[in-house]
Amino acid sequence: MKKTSENRDVEFFYEIGQLRLINRMWRRFFQSETSNVAEHTLRVIWIALAIAKKEGVKNEEVIMKMALVHDITESRTGEVDYISRQYAVLKEDMAIKDMLGDTILEEDFLEIWGKYEKRDSIEAKIVKDADNLDVNLELMEQQIQTIADKFLKPRNISVRPKLFTETAKKYWDAIEKSDVHDWHVLGRNRFSAGDWKK
Repeated sequence: MKKTSENRDVEFFYEIGQLRLINRMWRRFFQSETSNVAEHTLRVIWIALAIAKKEGVKNEEVIMKMALVHDITESRTGEVDYISRQYAVLKEDMAIKDMLGDTILEEDFLEIWGKYEKRDSIEAKIVKDADNLDVNLELMEQQIQTIADKFLKPRNISVRPKLFTETAKKYWDAIEKSDVHDWHVLGRNRFSAGDWKK
């Protein structure tokens, strides 16, 4: 076993703690509370374990380690959303090596992270599926986090008629017909121009 420094291990522990301060990309689009990377990781672990059990995959240790490591590079790279990814160059290999370098966990977790990134093993595929399912769960949760729709109709009835200028009325009508997400959904992103494009 490689000799490591307790100081490097402690530095790593502090850095892992920073994952709770990194919001998931959804916050930018929903403008409401979203999970942070640490919360996301916790649920991914549980989802991955459930998938593994249903799929008859017994290697729970590898699955848990993969789920733990799957997004830790975001401590260094940040959580890059589906638009930013079109413009940013992520150096995840450098990030994972710098994070784990000279720690007691370096050898095990560099290997596991590499296997996860390749997506060749059933364990890696299960963790990626869990990652995607957590996103869907959060999207469903976002649907119930606002009561804005309860106020829109009454405001339409009581406020719209009180607008003074024709421009304001036109803007109001355009806002009513608009989709708050068009700026990023219809713009350049991973779906329209990136690796998710069909």
